[in-house]
Amino acid sequence: MTIDNLSRRQFLKAGGIGVLGAFAFRTNAADVHARRLYVGTYTNTAAKSEGIYGYLMDPDTGALSRAGSFKSNNPSFLTIDRGRRFLYAVNEIGDFLGKPSGGVSAYAIDKLGNLRLLNEQATEGADPCYVTVDEKKRTLLVANYTGGNVSVLPVRSDGTLGMASEVQQHEGSGSREQQKGPHAHCVILDRFQRHALSADLGIDKVLIYNFDRATGKLTPGKQPFAELQPGAGPRHLTFHPSGKYLYVINELDSSMAAFKYNEHDGTLTHIDTISTLPSGFSGVSYCADVHVSSSGRFLYGSNRGHNSIVVFEIDSGSGKLKPIEHVSTQGDWPRNFAIDPSGKFLLVANQRSDNVVAFSIDAQTGRLKPTGHVEAIPAPVCLKFL
Repeated sequence: MTIDNLSRRQFLKAGGIGVLGAFAFRTNAADVHARRLYVGTYTNTAAKSEGIYGYLMDPDTGALSRAGSFKSNNPSFLTIDRGRRFLYAVNEIGDFLGKPSGGVSAYAIDKLGNLRLLNEQATEGADPCYVTVDEKKRTLLVANYTGGNVSVLPVRSDGTLGMASEVQQHEGSGSREQQKGPHAHCVILDRFQRHALSADLGIDKVLIYNFDRATGKLTPGKQPFAELQPGAGPRHLTFHPSGKYLYVINELDSSMAAFKYNEHDGTLTHIDTISTLPSGFSGVSYCADVHVSSSGRFLYGSNRGHNSIVVFEIDSGSGKLKPIEHVSTQGDWPRNFAIDPSGKFLLVANQRSDNVVAFSIDAQTGRLKPTGHVEAIPAPVCLKFL
């Protein structure tokens, strides 16, 4: 049952994830050139987050100013469609209206960046933690962590979501305590939308699917999966802008794996694996997020525990990585981070210290420098620019 056929009173009584209503950006004439940022959070922590927060970022300094909020239940990961008309947020929960499932919420974005809840659907897997929408805005793909699967939901022309049309269940286990079963942690599409790739932390694999652009259907690819080192725990994926390389950040052994990618048949060939931590570090740390600069010259990854962003230089001819530096995130437990559309700033969500910290990026060297701008945000997890 979705809110398509629920009244407001029925929806709230049934334990609806969001609150029907509008998210309003507080804007004025001075905000015309500001960049709009949405922050997904955890609402089930002591930080007492409301849900999704809206911010305006000064494009010259990287400073943030809060512009509004929208109540939602554990909206831990967000995505925005290519046309910038709709925002989708997973609700990382294990019970959706009495079903053993997580949820995903659809929002309309108006010209000022305000949000309006459209509808919600079950993801058919507990604790969804990643969401991707295809370029044609026909299909939403969700990675369900505890469910250990990837679900597919149709996107209607008005941005609302239909019920899940299929679920690809992963199978297997790994060598570590966190790997007793499959844990899908990410799902992305390649640049030509021919294949979907999913990182599964529980089984040390990147699964590769053929993606039908007309129907959204997933089928096993020519190479059904690529294996990572035992106990690696692949978490997030990112493609190089050229489409030639795929980078996999591994949560459990704090490493970054580089693969050569064949865009024609969706196959992967391992190039190299390198540590995300400095030599000599002996503490506990887990990787989280990964992004490539728009120039394709640098790769960034976050380390939770070491509390740093690692910076690599990418060899354009081979795809191999060369470590450049480790920069403190000036907070605790960095999760998702984002590079702003201009490529001038990198913003980090420090979940446990309840803040987002801005860094400037040196376009020539890739190195990061704190701007001095720190914004207090309760339990931030995901950052998405409009």
